[in-house]
Amino acid sequence: MGELSGFVRDAKTEEGLIGVSIRLEGTELGGITDMNGFYQIKNIPAKTYNVTASYVGYRSKTRYNVIVRSGGNPDINFSLTEAVDELSEIVVEASPFEKTQETPNSIQRLSQEEIATYPGGNNDIAKVVQSLPGVSGSVGFRNDVIIRGGAPNENVYYLDGVEIPNINHFATQGSAGGPVGLLNVSFIEGVTLSTSSFPAQYDNVLSGVLQFDQRNGNARERRTNIRVGASEAALTFEGPLVKPEGEELAKTTFITSIRRSYLQFLFKVIDLPFLPDYWDYQYKINHKIDSRNELNLIGVGSIDDFQINPPDDYSLEQQATLDQVPVIKQWSSTIGLSWKHRFKNGNGFMRTTLSGNILNNNFTRYQDNVEQEGILFRNESEEDENKLRFEMTNFLGDWTLSSGFLAQYSRYTNTTEDAVNELSYETNTEFYRYGLFGQISKPFFGERLTPSFGVRADGNTFLEDGMNMLSTISPRLSISYLLAPRWTLNASAGRYFKIPPYTILGYKDNSGDYLNKDSEYIQSDHLVAGLEFLPRKSTRLTLEGFYKRYDHYPVSIREQVSLANLGGDFEVLGNEDIASVGLGRSYGAEFLLQQKLNKNFYGILAYTLYWSEFTGLDENNYLPSVWDNRHLLTFTGGYKLPKNWELGLRVRYLGPTPYPLVDLDESLNTYPTFVYDYPQLGSVRLGAYNQADIRVDKKWNFSDWTFNVFLEVTNVLGSNLPTPPTYTLERTDDGQLVEPERLVEVPDTDNSAALPTIGIIIDF
Repeated sequence: MGELSGFVRDAKTEEGLIGVSIRLEGTELGGITDMNGFYQIKNIPAKTYNVTASYVGYRSKTRYNVIVRSGGNPDINFSLTEAVDELSEIVVEASPFEKTQETPNSIQRLSQEEIATYPGGNNDIAKVVQSLPGVSGSVGFRNDVIIRGGAPNENVYYLDGVEIPNINHFATQGSAGGPVGLLNVSFIEGVTLSTSSFPAQYDNVLSGVLQFDQRNGNARERRTNIRVGASEAALTFEGPLVKPEGEELAKTTFITSIRRSYLQFLFKVIDLPFLPDYWDYQYKINHKIDSRNELNLIGVGSIDDFQINPPDDYSLEQQATLDQVPVIKQWSSTIGLSWKHRFKNGNGFMRTTLSGNILNNNFTRYQDNVEQEGILFRNESEEDENKLRFEMTNFLGDWTLSSGFLAQYSRYTNTTEDAVNELSYETNTEFYRYGLFGQISKPFFGERLTPSFGVRADGNTFLEDGMNMLSTISPRLSISYLLAPRWTLNASAGRYFKIPPYTILGYKDNSGDYLNKDSEYIQSDHLVAGLEFLPRKSTRLTLEGFYKRYDHYPVSIREQVSLANLGGDFEVLGNEDIASVGLGRSYGAEFLLQQKLNKNFYGILAYTLYWSEFTGLDENNYLPSVWDNRHLLTFTGGYKLPKNWELGLRVRYLGPTPYPLVDLDESLNTYPTFVYDYPQLGSVRLGAYNQADIRVDKKWNFSDWTFNVFLEVTNVLGSNLPTPPTYTLERTDDGQLVEPERLVEVPDTDNSAALPTIGIIIDF
């Protein structure tokens, strides 16, 4: 037997609601919230439920796929929205598919359980996100988030309202992707992805906003979670930090964790040529000062070490890897303190957030990686940001008004040695960024029509035209119209800006002159329209058409290619001379069928048809980007079996991917760095990529603790992973270079093996 507890609050004021009815569907079990909005239901048989919160005058809300265990159950919280123009005796049902007035379309949310049981994800949130509509990711093992044909660095990430620049270990500097996520799934209450119609409070976004909502630590008792997966082990503690005597609920709670990779030990045993080693930590402290004031302190960080491991006997493939793989030592840290103050009478709130983040990256590629001799390229850099964000939201009748500002101090240091391009320089620059925003929303005709309008402007003290905030005015408008009780038409239009990465801003020539101070903010204009149909309470179908147009995109002077095509590998993006002359466009249609837990089944089926094209230095010549898969099909779902068994399945299909051909003659002089024939991009494509992953979970519930074992099989059907051809220098059987030197193609690698892994989760 287990228990459920949590808080029910007003969605606007966030004040606790007294007397809310909580019911476990299909049972007689339930509870009522107390004066704090807190409920607790005991003696619940351990299995999966849909849980509904109902309150007169408010829209009832259902949380689907809630797993009750004998120990370690997180709080299940509800935010209820007041019903409009309804009789006091009537309880109105809210849609379980969340959206906001500012973002009525292109928005998806995954719950904690959907994230935790994701097939093939190894409890990696960055991989889970790739199952959402319009998100293609990179082909292979990386966690790049590619949204509707945009580059990986076009997205922003927020953890409880605090911006975090990186969500992956071994992150590509100037971009955001990497092979392993660094956020602990045990912290996460839900993940929300917006792929357009971004509220004005978010800056520096072109393609997507990912919001990770962390839960508070348990306010009643100390709890522990132990998780061992395919690549790492994690230990999580939570509970009251300060609990006054006689109080049932603590005013101050904590949740903290540490994770350790053991991939480096496994890779060494099986004699792989590289050893990825990482640590990460995460914490959150929540303190309720009183009923209207609350403090949150959060932190997340990582330590990464990517080492070389020369095998005893080199195959041609291993030799190519040893030649080309970089040595990476990296660490990152983000800390944020936020204060939320709710106004009297529920008329609004204000939130003030002070945060800081650092990314320290030491990236080196040697002529001889084994002996680590002869530096071909070294980048030692540090990105340091300190931010003050202020947001105020006022509720004036049916009107919602939001406004605020951003003030940021940035410091970027970089020491670069580039033997291939005969470049050596040092950067130590400091500058300020700032921004203002406002947003206004109001429903009309009994919430049948809901428009929202926002505007934002940003500036900085580094770029030549950076202080001209008129050049970055970015209006956005969204409209939602209820055509019929189950049919809604949603549309949005907006302009968004992003400052180029630090690697571009801080780039210098050998004379020490900044070459990119004349670069411009990257601009992206979005047009989206879609239709939403809810055939029943737990099912949603949507169809959206979208168009994104880019302007002022950075183009590499050396490679003559848009940087929109880069950032999906282990390099340093943007450390070069650029011109802000690139154009781009991405357009297509997206279909979604989503089923919340019903008759033991839940799932998401999404199909996106799109085109992604960018120009280089020739503004009239659009070429397919390396993200132009055209077809993206994903299915992720699960089925609840008796006796706490669960079966999960993910199927993913990506259409043929363009890739640049290697210029063998030029690359012979720069090896192990390759020179690509980017003007021919789109002339060749990889084969289509498809993969199926399964996951089987079994839970055992004991008196006060839970034991969960899961088996994941990645690529269960044995599909071959398409990869571009790779090359290495020709060698004799005993490893000696052949004279004259020439590049030879490495034989195709068989990537069709299924990969089974076993993990355990213990809660007590």
